[in-house]
Amino acid sequence: MINSLLGIVVVSIVGFTITVAYNDKVIDSTEVIASCDFPAIYNFGDSNSDTGGIAAAFYPMAAPCGESYFHRPAGRGSDGRLIIDFIAEHLGVPQLSPYLDTLGTSYRHGANFATGGATIRRINESWFANGVSPFPLDIQVEHYTQFKERTTYFYNQGKEESDKSRLAIPVEFSKALYTIDIGQNDISAAFRMLPNMEQVRAIIPDIINQFAAQLRDLYKKGARNLWIHNTGPIDPAAGYLDEHGCVKDMNDIAIAFNKHLFDMLTILRIELQQAAITYVDLYKAKYELISNAKNQGFEEASKICCGYHENGEDVWCGNKKRLNNGTEIYAGSCNNPSTVISWDGVHYTQAANHWIANYILNASISNPALPITKACNPLH
Repeated sequence: MINSLLGIVVVSIVGFTITVAYNDKVIDSTEVIASCDFPAIYNFGDSNSDTGGIAAAFYPMAAPCGESYFHRPAGRGSDGRLIIDFIAEHLGVPQLSPYLDTLGTSYRHGANFATGGATIRRINESWFANGVSPFPLDIQVEHYTQFKERTTYFYNQGKEESDKSRLAIPVEFSKALYTIDIGQNDISAAFRMLPNMEQVRAIIPDIINQFAAQLRDLYKKGARNLWIHNTGPIDPAAGYLDEHGCVKDMNDIAIAFNKHLFDMLTILRIELQQAAITYVDLYKAKYELISNAKNQGFEEASKICCGYHENGEDVWCGNKKRLNNGTEIYAGSCNNPSTVISWDGVHYTQAANHWIANYILNASISNPALPITKACNPLH
């Protein structure tokens, strides 16, 4: 008998017979072995998975963003594809259209509600002042609610297939995969707004409780297959760095956040009996890449491909600025983004995103230890 860490799946092997209990219900082994057939993906999060939401709401990304794959800015804070793009490709689903982008979009196979700068908690700051999205997680879930209700209405009203071709199929909402990658901006905002580590650490339970409330709301609205990334390490920046060039204080909080998230999902698995909830240790994947950059074919992890950050002066990716010494520079991209991990000092390059996606999709760092192709409730 093999018990999962969370007591959700129990496998008994007698001779050559495999019996699996999922939340105390016995199911046939063929249902477990068979891959999930996700007809759509619905994504929630921040710039780590935003495929154009914040660009549609405010300003488009500037070149050279998108240069390595789309050959133009495509709403992503990278030179190319994000982890969510590689997840979609892995599952045979088209790249997700942002919910906030109405031009040339199709939602037949899902939608992306993520926006750059998004947080779990509502933060009383401005996009223009601090880069905080006006679409935190609860608003993203509200957008999903409206999306689902309006999609169902218009789909049922459509008389011809052409009327429905860009709409999600209502019966497929419960079969879809729901991916969530958010929390890093909550940590950054806490360090910006609170005076010390103790106060930052003290708000983590409230952030996690609000995260849990939105997961319960999604479940109430029919979401059954939840793939949830923990928050990753903070890239090199001002402050005390560890031996791999990551910001130590922020990463200590990220680790504490991830522990609370893991514990919360453990409870929700018991509470939300029909849900398949997968916790993905994105922190481990990203830290593994950063700490072993050269062994994985990348340059020093501290290198930034796009942008100028020297002598206390910053010119962000794609911008021009006159420096204090009078020199005007354009912060363009490096010669070979595929050998660099950090795209702009905050986000990852397409090559790094691809490496991370490959690392997380095969179950080696997820809990339960199932690849994404089997991360669904076999009973639903």
